[in-house]
Amino acid sequence: MIEACFAQAFSKSDFVRTVSLIEWKREIPAVVLLAVAYYVAGKLGLTLAFVHPSSTAVWAPSGIALAAFLLFGYRVWPGVLLGAFFVNWTTLGTPLTSLAIAIGNTAEGLLAAYLVSRFGGGRKAFDTVSNTLKFDLFAGLAAPIVAATIGVATLCSFGFATWANFRPVWLTWWLGDGTGALLIAPLIILWTADLRLHWNKAQFLEISVLLFALILTSETIFGRLFVSGTHAYPLEYLCIPFLLWAALRFGQREAITVTMFLSGIAIWGTLHGTGPFVTPSKNDSLLLLQAFTAIISAMTMALAAISTQRRRMEVEVGNLAVTDPLTGLANYRRLVDVLDAEVKRSNRTNRTFSVLLIDMDHLKAINDRHGHLTGSRALCRLADVLRVYSRSIDTAARYGGDEFALVMPETSEREAQHVAARICARVVDDPEQPPISVSIGTAVYPKSGETIDRLLDAADRSMYEMKNFHHEAESDAKVTSRPAGD
Repeated sequence: MIEACFAQAFSKSDFVRTVSLIEWKREIPAVVLLAVAYYVAGKLGLTLAFVHPSSTAVWAPSGIALAAFLLFGYRVWPGVLLGAFFVNWTTLGTPLTSLAIAIGNTAEGLLAAYLVSRFGGGRKAFDTVSNTLKFDLFAGLAAPIVAATIGVATLCSFGFATWANFRPVWLTWWLGDGTGALLIAPLIILWTADLRLHWNKAQFLEISVLLFALILTSETIFGRLFVSGTHAYPLEYLCIPFLLWAALRFGQREAITVTMFLSGIAIWGTLHGTGPFVTPSKNDSLLLLQAFTAIISAMTMALAAISTQRRRMEVEVGNLAVTDPLTGLANYRRLVDVLDAEVKRSNRTNRTFSVLLIDMDHLKAINDRHGHLTGSRALCRLADVLRVYSRSIDTAARYGGDEFALVMPETSEREAQHVAARICARVVDDPEQPPISVSIGTAVYPKSGETIDRLLDAADRSMYEMKNFHHEAESDAKVTSRPAGD
Protein backbone atom coordinates (compact mmCIF):
# COMPACT_ATOMS: atom_id res chain seq x y z
CA MET A 1 0.00 0.00 0.00
CA ILE A 2 2.79 2.42 0.87
CA GLU A 3 4.55 1.56 -2.39
CA ALA A 4 1.37 2.35 -4.32
CA CYS A 5 1.07 5.66 -2.51
CA PHE A 6 4.62 6.67 -3.36
CA ALA A 7 4.20 5.42 -6.91
CA GLN A 8 1.29 7.76 -7.36
CA ALA A 9 3.02 10.63 -5.57
CA PHE A 10 6.18 10.26 -7.66
CA SER A 11 4.62 9.09 -10.93
CA LYS A 12 6.18 9.98 -14.24
CA SER A 13 3.77 12.84 -14.87
CA ASP A 14 4.31 14.21 -11.38
CA PHE A 15 8.10 13.92 -11.82
CA VAL A 16 7.93 15.89 -15.06
CA ARG A 17 5.90 18.58 -13.31
CA THR A 18 8.35 18.64 -10.42
CA VAL A 19 11.41 19.22 -12.57
CA SER A 20 9.61 21.73 -14.76
CA LEU A 21 10.66 25.25 -13.85
CA ILE A 22 7.27 26.66 -14.87
CA GLU A 23 5.39 24.21 -12.70
CA TRP A 24 7.75 24.81 -9.80
CA LYS A 25 7.08 28.53 -9.96
CA ARG A 26 3.39 27.77 -9.56
CA GLU A 27 3.94 25.42 -6.64
CA ILE A 28 6.55 27.41 -4.71
CA PRO A 29 4.07 29.65 -2.82
CA ALA A 30 1.98 26.68 -1.70
CA VAL A 31 5.07 24.67 -0.73
CA VAL A 32 6.58 27.55 1.26
CA LEU A 33 3.29 28.32 3.01
CA LEU A 34 2.83 24.65 3.89
CA ALA A 35 6.39 24.38 5.22
CA VAL A 36 5.95 27.46 7.42
CA ALA A 37 2.57 26.31 8.73
CA TYR A 38 3.94 22.84 9.45
CA TYR A 39 6.99 24.27 11.23
CA VAL A 40 5.07 26.72 13.41
CA ALA A 41 2.42 24.16 14.38
CA GLY A 42 5.17 21.59 15.04
CA LYS A 43 7.14 23.86 17.36
CA LEU A 44 3.99 24.71 19.27
CA GLY A 45 3.13 21.04 19.60
CA LEU A 46 6.60 20.12 20.87
CA THR A 47 6.23 22.56 23.75
CA LEU A 48 3.95 19.84 25.15
CA ALA A 49 6.51 17.05 24.66
CA PHE A 50 6.92 15.43 28.09
CA VAL A 51 7.90 11.82 27.39
CA HIS A 52 10.58 12.80 24.83
CA PRO A 53 11.58 16.13 23.20
CA SER A 54 10.53 14.85 19.74
CA SER A 55 7.25 13.15 20.72
CA THR A 56 4.09 14.94 21.77
CA ALA A 57 0.47 13.97 22.25
CA VAL A 58 -0.66 17.23 20.59
CA TRP A 59 0.47 17.28 16.95
CA ALA A 60 -1.53 19.48 14.58
CA PRO A 61 0.96 19.20 11.63
CA SER A 62 -0.36 15.75 10.71
CA GLY A 63 -3.77 17.28 10.03
CA ILE A 64 -2.23 20.21 8.14
CA ALA A 65 -0.25 17.86 5.89
CA LEU A 66 -3.23 15.62 5.17
CA ALA A 67 -5.49 18.57 4.36
CA ALA A 68 -2.82 20.01 2.03
CA PHE A 69 -2.45 16.73 0.13
CA LEU A 70 -6.21 16.33 -0.26
CA LEU A 71 -6.76 19.95 -1.33
CA PHE A 72 -3.69 20.59 -3.50
CA GLY A 73 -2.51 17.11 -4.46
CA TYR A 74 0.63 15.11 -3.74
CA ARG A 75 2.87 17.60 -5.53
CA VAL A 76 3.15 19.82 -2.42
CA TRP A 77 5.00 17.09 -0.53
CA PRO A 78 8.26 19.14 -0.36
CA GLY A 79 6.47 21.57 1.97
CA VAL A 80 5.78 18.81 4.49
CA LEU A 81 9.31 17.40 4.13
CA LEU A 82 10.95 20.80 4.70
CA GLY A 83 8.69 21.75 7.58
CA ALA A 84 9.18 18.42 9.34
CA PHE A 85 12.94 18.50 8.76
CA PHE A 86 13.45 21.92 10.34
CA VAL A 87 11.09 21.15 13.22
CA ASN A 88 13.15 18.11 14.19
CA TRP A 89 16.57 19.59 13.39
CA THR A 90 15.89 22.59 15.65
CA THR A 91 14.61 20.32 18.40
CA LEU A 92 16.89 17.29 18.72
CA GLY A 93 19.10 15.18 16.49
CA THR A 94 21.36 15.47 13.48
CA PRO A 95 20.51 16.42 9.88
CA LEU A 96 20.43 12.71 9.05
CA THR A 97 17.99 11.77 11.82
CA SER A 98 15.89 14.85 11.11
CA LEU A 99 15.68 13.88 7.45
CA ALA A 100 14.65 10.32 8.34
CA ILE A 101 11.93 11.55 10.68
CA ALA A 102 10.77 14.08 8.07
CA ILE A 103 10.51 11.29 5.50
CA GLY A 104 8.34 9.34 7.93
CA ASN A 105 6.08 12.33 8.52
CA THR A 106 5.76 12.95 4.78
CA ALA A 107 5.05 9.27 4.13
CA GLU A 108 2.34 9.36 6.79
CA GLY A 109 0.56 12.25 5.08
CA LEU A 110 0.92 10.74 1.60
CA LEU A 111 -0.35 7.36 2.75
CA ALA A 112 -3.33 8.87 4.56
CA ALA A 113 -4.20 11.04 1.53
CA TYR A 114 -3.87 8.06 -0.83
CA LEU A 115 -6.08 5.80 1.28
CA VAL A 116 -8.72 8.48 1.86
CA SER A 117 -8.74 9.43 -1.83
CA ARG A 118 -8.79 5.82 -3.02
CA PHE A 119 -11.37 4.44 -0.63
CA GLY A 120 -12.93 7.32 1.32
CA GLY A 121 -14.00 9.96 -1.16
CA GLY A 122 -10.99 12.28 -0.92
CA ARG A 123 -11.89 15.82 0.02
CA LYS A 124 -15.56 14.72 0.06
CA ALA A 125 -14.81 12.20 2.77
CA PHE A 126 -17.28 13.83 5.15
CA ASP A 127 -20.29 13.75 2.82
CA THR A 128 -21.36 10.26 3.91
CA VAL A 129 -21.08 8.34 7.15
CA SER A 130 -19.29 5.47 5.38
CA ASN A 131 -16.54 7.72 4.05
CA THR A 132 -16.30 9.53 7.39
CA LEU A 133 -15.61 6.25 9.19
CA LYS A 134 -13.05 5.29 6.53
CA PHE A 135 -11.34 8.64 7.06
CA ASP A 136 -11.16 7.93 10.79
CA LEU A 137 -9.67 4.50 10.12
CA PHE A 138 -7.07 5.55 7.55
CA ALA A 139 -6.08 8.99 8.86
CA GLY A 140 -6.55 8.47 12.59
CA LEU A 141 -5.39 4.88 13.07
CA ALA A 142 -3.45 3.41 10.14
CA ALA A 143 -1.29 6.17 8.64
CA PRO A 144 0.15 7.48 11.96
CA ILE A 145 1.75 4.07 12.49
CA VAL A 146 4.21 4.93 9.69
CA ALA A 147 5.48 8.18 11.18
CA ALA A 148 5.56 6.86 14.73
CA THR A 149 7.48 3.72 13.81
CA ILE A 150 10.01 5.45 11.55
CA GLY A 151 10.48 8.36 13.94
CA VAL A 152 10.93 6.42 17.18
CA ALA A 153 13.07 3.75 15.51
CA THR A 154 15.36 6.48 14.14
CA LEU A 155 15.72 8.13 17.55
CA CYS A 156 16.51 4.81 19.24
CA SER A 157 18.93 3.68 16.51
CA PHE A 158 21.00 6.88 16.76
CA GLY A 159 20.99 7.02 20.54
CA PHE A 160 18.58 9.91 21.03
CA ALA A 161 16.13 7.60 22.82
CA THR A 162 16.43 4.24 24.55
CA TRP A 163 14.83 1.09 23.24
CA ALA A 164 13.38 0.54 26.70
CA ASN A 165 11.44 3.76 26.23
CA PHE A 166 10.25 2.81 22.73
CA ARG A 167 6.69 1.93 23.73
CA PRO A 168 5.62 5.13 25.56
CA VAL A 169 7.34 7.36 23.00
CA TRP A 170 5.73 5.44 20.10
CA LEU A 171 2.27 5.52 21.72
CA THR A 172 2.52 9.27 22.32
CA TRP A 173 3.71 9.89 18.74
CA TRP A 174 0.99 7.71 17.20
CA LEU A 175 -1.86 9.12 19.27
CA GLY A 176 -0.74 12.72 18.77
CA ASP A 177 -0.54 12.32 14.99
CA GLY A 178 -3.85 10.47 14.80
CA THR A 179 -5.77 12.98 16.88
CA GLY A 180 -4.25 15.86 14.92
CA ALA A 181 -5.42 14.30 11.65
CA LEU A 182 -8.93 13.69 13.01
CA LEU A 183 -9.35 17.26 14.25
CA ILE A 184 -7.29 19.57 12.03
CA ALA A 185 -7.75 18.02 8.59
CA PRO A 186 -11.59 18.09 8.67
CA LEU A 187 -11.54 21.62 10.07
CA ILE A 188 -9.39 22.90 7.18
CA ILE A 189 -11.12 20.91 4.43
CA LEU A 190 -14.66 21.77 5.46
CA TRP A 191 -14.05 25.48 5.99
CA THR A 192 -12.02 25.97 2.80
CA ALA A 193 -14.79 24.24 0.82
CA ASP A 194 -17.19 27.06 1.72
CA LEU A 195 -16.25 30.05 3.86
CA ARG A 196 -19.77 31.51 3.80
CA LEU A 197 -21.98 31.31 6.88
CA HIS A 198 -25.35 29.97 5.79
CA TRP A 199 -27.06 30.90 9.04
CA ASN A 200 -30.19 32.93 9.44
CA LYS A 201 -30.75 35.06 12.53
CA ALA A 202 -32.33 32.23 14.47
CA GLN A 203 -29.46 29.85 13.65
CA PHE A 204 -26.87 32.49 14.51
CA LEU A 205 -28.52 32.97 17.89
CA GLU A 206 -28.74 29.21 18.39
CA ILE A 207 -25.08 28.55 17.67
CA SER A 208 -24.10 31.47 19.91
CA VAL A 209 -26.06 29.90 22.76
CA LEU A 210 -24.49 26.54 21.93
CA LEU A 211 -20.95 27.88 22.08
CA PHE A 212 -21.61 29.82 25.28
CA ALA A 213 -23.14 26.77 26.97
CA LEU A 214 -20.29 24.54 25.79
CA ILE A 215 -17.61 26.94 26.99
CA LEU A 216 -19.35 27.30 30.36
CA THR A 217 -19.66 23.52 30.73
CA SER A 218 -16.08 22.92 29.57
CA GLU A 219 -14.76 25.49 32.02
CA THR A 220 -16.73 23.75 34.74
CA ILE A 221 -15.17 20.38 33.88
CA PHE A 222 -11.67 21.36 32.79
CA GLY A 223 -11.32 24.87 34.19
CA ARG A 224 -11.39 26.52 37.56
CA LEU A 225 -15.00 27.57 37.97
CA PHE A 226 -15.44 24.84 40.58
CA VAL A 227 -11.88 23.76 41.35
CA SER A 228 -12.63 21.98 44.57
CA GLY A 229 -13.11 18.28 43.90
CA THR A 230 -14.27 18.46 40.29
CA HIS A 231 -11.07 16.94 38.95
CA ALA A 232 -11.85 13.68 40.74
CA TYR A 233 -15.21 13.09 39.02
CA PRO A 234 -15.69 11.73 35.47
CA LEU A 235 -17.74 14.69 34.24
CA GLU A 236 -16.43 14.67 30.68
CA TYR A 237 -19.68 13.09 29.45
CA LEU A 238 -21.43 16.41 30.15
CA CYS A 239 -19.84 17.78 26.95
CA ILE A 240 -21.38 15.15 24.69
CA PRO A 241 -24.91 16.69 24.46
CA PHE A 242 -23.42 19.89 23.03
CA LEU A 243 -21.54 17.95 20.37
CA LEU A 244 -24.73 16.09 19.48
CA TRP A 245 -26.51 19.45 19.33
CA ALA A 246 -24.00 20.80 16.82
CA ALA A 247 -24.02 17.60 14.74
CA LEU A 248 -27.80 17.24 14.52
CA ARG A 249 -28.79 20.89 14.17
CA PHE A 250 -26.02 22.17 11.91
CA GLY A 251 -23.51 19.93 10.11
CA GLN A 252 -19.97 18.61 9.87
CA ARG A 253 -18.31 22.01 9.67
CA GLU A 254 -19.96 23.35 12.80
CA ALA A 255 -19.55 19.99 14.58
CA ILE A 256 -15.77 19.85 14.09
CA THR A 257 -15.47 23.52 15.06
CA VAL A 258 -17.31 22.92 18.33
CA THR A 259 -15.12 19.88 18.95
CA MET A 260 -12.02 22.05 18.47
CA PHE A 261 -13.31 24.54 21.03
CA LEU A 262 -13.79 21.71 23.50
CA SER A 263 -10.36 20.23 22.75
CA GLY A 264 -8.58 23.53 23.29
CA ILE A 265 -10.25 24.17 26.65
CA ALA A 266 -9.66 20.57 27.73
CA ILE A 267 -5.94 20.68 26.89
CA TRP A 268 -5.51 23.98 28.73
CA GLY A 269 -7.31 22.72 31.83
CA THR A 270 -5.54 19.36 31.88
CA LEU A 271 -2.10 20.99 31.64
CA HIS A 272 -3.04 23.25 34.56
CA GLY A 273 -4.05 20.32 36.75
CA THR A 274 -7.85 20.42 36.52
CA GLY A 275 -10.29 18.03 34.92
CA PRO A 276 -11.04 14.30 34.96
CA PHE A 277 -7.90 13.27 33.03
CA VAL A 278 -5.31 14.68 35.39
CA THR A 279 -2.70 12.13 36.56
CA PRO A 280 0.71 12.55 38.21
CA SER A 281 2.26 12.38 34.70
CA LYS A 282 1.43 15.23 32.32
CA ASN A 283 2.09 13.03 29.32
CA ASP A 284 -0.26 10.33 30.59
CA SER A 285 -2.86 13.01 31.26
CA LEU A 286 -2.60 14.25 27.68
CA LEU A 287 -2.76 10.70 26.31
CA LEU A 288 -6.00 10.02 28.19
CA LEU A 289 -7.42 13.34 27.04
CA GLN A 290 -6.42 12.85 23.40
CA ALA A 291 -7.91 9.36 23.33
CA PHE A 292 -11.18 10.83 24.60
CA THR A 293 -10.98 13.66 22.05
CA ALA A 294 -10.32 11.27 19.15
CA ILE A 295 -13.31 9.12 20.10
CA ILE A 296 -15.78 11.99 20.50
CA SER A 297 -14.50 13.61 17.30
CA ALA A 298 -15.08 10.44 15.29
CA MET A 299 -18.48 9.94 16.88
CA THR A 300 -19.57 13.55 16.32
CA MET A 301 -18.46 13.66 12.68
CA ALA A 302 -20.19 10.35 11.91
CA LEU A 303 -23.42 11.58 13.49
CA ALA A 304 -23.13 14.89 11.63
CA ALA A 305 -22.71 12.97 8.35
CA ILE A 306 -25.84 10.92 9.11
CA SER A 307 -27.79 14.07 9.90
CA THR A 308 -26.56 15.83 6.75
CA GLN A 309 -27.40 12.82 4.59
CA ARG A 310 -30.90 12.73 6.04
CA ARG A 311 -31.47 16.43 5.35
CA ARG A 312 -30.10 16.04 1.83
CA MET A 313 -32.46 13.12 1.18
CA GLU A 314 -35.40 15.12 2.50
CA VAL A 315 -34.57 17.93 0.08
CA GLU A 316 -34.23 15.47 -2.81
CA VAL A 317 -37.54 13.80 -1.97
CA GLY A 318 -39.18 17.21 -1.71
CA ASN A 319 -37.78 18.19 -5.11
CA LEU A 320 -38.97 14.94 -6.67
CA ALA A 321 -42.47 15.61 -5.36
CA VAL A 322 -42.69 18.92 -7.26
CA THR A 323 -40.46 18.18 -10.28
CA ASP A 324 -41.30 16.58 -13.61
CA PRO A 325 -38.94 13.58 -13.95
CA LEU A 326 -38.46 13.91 -17.73
CA THR A 327 -37.82 17.62 -18.21
CA GLY A 328 -36.69 18.67 -14.71
CA LEU A 329 -39.23 21.51 -14.72
CA ALA A 330 -41.87 22.00 -12.06
CA ASN A 331 -44.75 19.53 -12.25
CA TYR A 332 -48.51 20.22 -12.19
CA ARG A 333 -48.63 20.14 -8.39
CA ARG A 334 -45.94 22.78 -8.12
CA LEU A 335 -47.61 24.84 -10.86
CA VAL A 336 -50.89 24.98 -8.92
CA ASP A 337 -49.06 25.99 -5.73
CA VAL A 338 -47.24 28.80 -7.56
CA LEU A 339 -50.44 30.04 -9.19
CA ASP A 340 -52.22 30.04 -5.84
CA ALA A 341 -49.38 32.03 -4.26
CA GLU A 342 -49.35 34.50 -7.16
CA VAL A 343 -53.10 35.03 -6.94
CA LYS A 344 -52.81 35.85 -3.24
CA ARG A 345 -49.82 38.12 -3.81
CA SER A 346 -51.59 39.92 -6.66
CA ASN A 347 -54.66 40.51 -4.49
CA ARG A 348 -52.43 42.07 -1.81
CA THR A 349 -50.30 44.24 -4.10
CA ASN A 350 -52.74 44.90 -6.98
CA ARG A 351 -50.03 43.85 -9.44
CA THR A 352 -50.81 41.60 -12.37
CA PHE A 353 -49.07 38.42 -13.42
CA SER A 354 -49.18 36.50 -16.68
CA VAL A 355 -49.36 32.84 -17.64
CA LEU A 356 -48.18 31.30 -20.90
CA LEU A 357 -49.66 27.95 -21.90
CA ILE A 358 -47.41 26.25 -24.45
CA ASP A 359 -48.32 23.25 -26.57
CA MET A 360 -45.84 21.39 -28.75
CA ASP A 361 -47.23 20.91 -32.26
CA HIS A 362 -47.29 17.47 -33.89
CA LEU A 363 -45.68 15.54 -31.01
CA LYS A 364 -47.65 12.42 -32.01
CA ALA A 365 -46.24 12.64 -35.52
CA ILE A 366 -42.71 12.89 -34.14
CA ASN A 367 -43.30 9.83 -31.95
CA ASP A 368 -44.78 7.83 -34.84
CA ARG A 369 -42.04 8.74 -37.31
CA HIS A 370 -38.92 8.93 -35.11
CA GLY A 371 -39.83 6.97 -31.98
CA HIS A 372 -40.74 7.91 -28.42
CA LEU A 373 -37.15 8.57 -27.36
CA THR A 374 -36.92 11.30 -29.99
CA GLY A 375 -40.28 12.61 -28.82
CA SER A 376 -39.06 12.75 -25.24
CA ARG A 377 -35.96 14.54 -26.41
CA ALA A 378 -38.16 17.07 -28.23
CA LEU A 379 -39.98 17.79 -24.97
CA CYS A 380 -36.65 18.31 -23.22
CA ARG A 381 -35.52 20.68 -25.99
CA LEU A 382 -38.61 22.79 -25.38
CA ALA A 383 -37.98 22.69 -21.62
CA ASP A 384 -34.43 23.99 -22.22
CA VAL A 385 -35.85 26.92 -24.21
CA LEU A 386 -38.22 27.77 -21.36
CA ARG A 387 -35.31 27.79 -18.91
CA VAL A 388 -33.47 30.26 -21.12
CA TYR A 389 -36.40 32.66 -21.23
CA SER A 390 -37.35 32.31 -17.55
CA ARG A 391 -36.28 34.85 -14.98
CA SER A 392 -35.29 33.74 -11.49
CA ILE A 393 -38.79 34.72 -10.27
CA ASP A 394 -40.59 32.87 -13.09
CA THR A 395 -41.77 29.28 -12.87
CA ALA A 396 -41.63 26.98 -15.88
CA ALA A 397 -43.68 23.81 -15.50
CA ARG A 398 -44.85 20.81 -17.46
CA TYR A 399 -48.62 21.14 -17.48
CA GLY A 400 -49.17 17.62 -18.79
CA GLY A 401 -48.30 15.55 -21.87
CA ASP A 402 -47.05 17.94 -24.53
CA GLU A 403 -48.24 21.10 -22.74
CA PHE A 404 -46.13 23.44 -20.65
CA ALA A 405 -46.80 26.57 -18.61
CA LEU A 406 -44.75 29.62 -17.70
CA VAL A 407 -45.85 31.77 -14.75
CA MET A 408 -44.40 35.30 -14.90
CA PRO A 409 -44.98 37.54 -11.86
CA GLU A 410 -45.47 41.28 -12.40
CA THR A 411 -45.72 40.87 -16.16
CA SER A 412 -48.22 42.69 -18.37
CA GLU A 413 -50.10 41.16 -21.31
CA ARG A 414 -47.87 42.95 -23.81
CA GLU A 415 -44.70 41.74 -22.11
CA ALA A 416 -46.10 38.20 -21.99
CA GLN A 417 -46.84 38.25 -25.70
CA HIS A 418 -43.31 39.48 -26.37
CA VAL A 419 -41.87 36.56 -24.39
CA ALA A 420 -44.16 34.16 -26.25
CA ALA A 421 -42.93 35.47 -29.60
CA ARG A 422 -39.31 35.04 -28.54
CA ILE A 423 -39.96 31.46 -27.41
CA CYS A 424 -41.63 30.61 -30.71
CA ALA A 425 -38.72 32.09 -32.67
CA ARG A 426 -36.12 30.28 -30.56
CA VAL A 427 -37.88 26.93 -31.00
CA VAL A 428 -38.07 27.39 -34.78
CA ASP A 429 -34.36 28.31 -34.93
CA ASP A 430 -33.32 25.19 -33.01
CA PRO A 431 -30.94 23.35 -35.36
CA GLU A 432 -31.52 19.96 -33.78
CA GLN A 433 -33.62 17.51 -35.78
CA PRO A 434 -36.47 16.86 -36.11
CA PRO A 435 -37.73 20.47 -36.19
CA ILE A 436 -40.36 21.42 -33.65
CA SER A 437 -42.86 24.25 -33.28
CA VAL A 438 -45.17 25.44 -30.54
CA SER A 439 -48.49 27.18 -30.05
CA ILE A 440 -48.68 29.60 -27.13
CA GLY A 441 -51.64 31.11 -25.35
CA THR A 442 -51.48 34.00 -22.91
CA ALA A 443 -53.61 34.97 -19.93
CA VAL A 444 -53.30 37.81 -17.45
CA TYR A 445 -54.59 37.91 -13.89
CA PRO A 446 -57.16 39.22 -13.07
CA LYS A 447 -58.20 40.41 -16.54
CA SER A 448 -58.46 36.90 -18.06
CA GLY A 449 -59.88 35.24 -14.96
CA GLU A 450 -60.03 35.68 -11.21
CA THR A 451 -59.47 32.03 -10.30
CA ILE A 452 -56.78 29.55 -11.27
CA ASP A 453 -59.20 27.43 -13.33
CA ARG A 454 -60.54 30.41 -15.25
CA LEU A 455 -57.05 31.76 -15.82
CA LEU A 456 -55.80 28.45 -17.24
CA ASP A 457 -58.98 28.06 -19.30
CA ALA A 458 -58.40 31.51 -20.84
CA ALA A 459 -54.80 30.63 -21.65
CA ASP A 460 -55.97 27.33 -23.12
CA ARG A 461 -58.49 29.06 -25.41
CA SER A 462 -55.83 31.53 -26.52
CA MET A 463 -53.44 28.68 -27.25
CA TYR A 464 -55.97 26.80 -29.41
CA GLU A 465 -56.75 29.94 -31.35
CA MET A 466 -53.06 30.10 -32.25
CA LYS A 467 -52.99 26.35 -33.00
CA ASN A 468 -55.98 26.68 -35.35
CA PHE A 469 -54.25 29.58 -37.05
CA HIS A 470 -51.18 27.36 -37.58
CA HIS A 471 -53.33 24.57 -39.03
CA GLU A 472 -55.00 26.95 -41.45
CA ALA A 473 -51.64 28.37 -42.50
CA GLU A 474 -50.28 24.84 -43.07
CA SER A 475 -53.36 23.89 -45.10
CA ASP A 476 -53.01 26.99 -47.26
CA ALA A 477 -49.34 26.24 -47.77
CA LYS A 478 -50.15 22.68 -48.95
CA VAL A 479 -52.78 23.95 -51.41
CA THR A 480 -50.43 26.57 -52.77
CA SER A 481 -47.64 24.03 -53.20
CA ARG A 482 -49.76 21.59 -55.30
CA PRO A 483 -48.76 21.34 -58.99
CA ALA A 484 -51.12 22.96 -61.52
CA GLY A 485 -53.79 20.64 -62.89
CA ASP A 486 -54.08 18.43 -59.78
